[in-house]
Amino acid sequence: MTTEISHGFMGAPWATSAKGAKVAILGVPFDCGTHAFRIGSRQGPGSIREQSRLVRAFESEVADFDIRETLGLVDCGDVVLTPSRIEEAFERIEEATWQIIEAGATPVAFGGDGSISVPLVRAAARRWPQLCVLHIDSHTDCHPVDKQHPFDAASQFSHAALEQRVSPQASYHVGIRGSTFRPGVFDHTRALGYNIITMRDYIARGEADVLAELHRNMKGRSVYLSWDMDSFDPSVAPGVCTPTWGGFTAREGLQLLRGLEGLDIVAVDVNTVSPPHDVNGMAAHLAAHVAYEALLLLNAAR
Repeated sequence: MTTEISHGFMGAPWATSAKGAKVAILGVPFDCGTHAFRIGSRQGPGSIREQSRLVRAFESEVADFDIRETLGLVDCGDVVLTPSRIEEAFERIEEATWQIIEAGATPVAFGGDGSISVPLVRAAARRWPQLCVLHIDSHTDCHPVDKQHPFDAASQFSHAALEQRVSPQASYHVGIRGSTFRPGVFDHTRALGYNIITMRDYIARGEADVLAELHRNMKGRSVYLSWDMDSFDPSVAPGVCTPTWGGFTAREGLQLLRGLEGLDIVAVDVNTVSPPHDVNGMAAHLAAHVAYEALLLLNAAR
């Protein structure tokens, strides 16, 4: 189901099984192929792994230990799939993710475009019904589902709600901003039950107040964390599928991530790195640090 790789994330060993590991990396080299001109996120997993060579193992301020050893981290390689063959790819992604969960490890998946959250959430919901989702992004990715072409990178959280995989009332889209292709996206997102904290709200309220709400409403729940790299401003993450100005600085985003400590995060995806549009690997390098901070969160939870 997955391919062997020469260099695992942060040098973690490649493994055919996550058995015995606490956390496993999974590459999901998939995009729907529906973007008008910015195709490339299928190459994201390899670029994140490559840039992870710059992520050092010890964080003296908060984690002065080798997180790879502590978590028994393994890299399960990339799911074998064909980008744009959506339904078939989703089945393979879900099964590969489920194998990691069934082995007792927490999956940390690298996309790929945002649509990968559909099969990843499906797999996680098999173990943890009625997940709550914490989606950090510039877009809600909760557009109405097109009956003729139901899957794309803008409707994954509509699917998650309509399939009853998640509890929208306890789920959040944070950092939302920018233009969309159609009207009524916020209304549709809220009609499904989701909570929205726009970037304007985030700035007005401040990080501490937003984090307090997230911890209050997600306490004791199983949390699926989806981190879209276009939540960051294009000045620090240029190589993403849909760059949107006015986003988090690198410092703000990583600080928000650290503030999630205490939540019961059971699965993670980091998505939308698009290497053909990146500048000297900036977005991929930042994504590797997001993944590293996620590993610290998972270790704290355990």
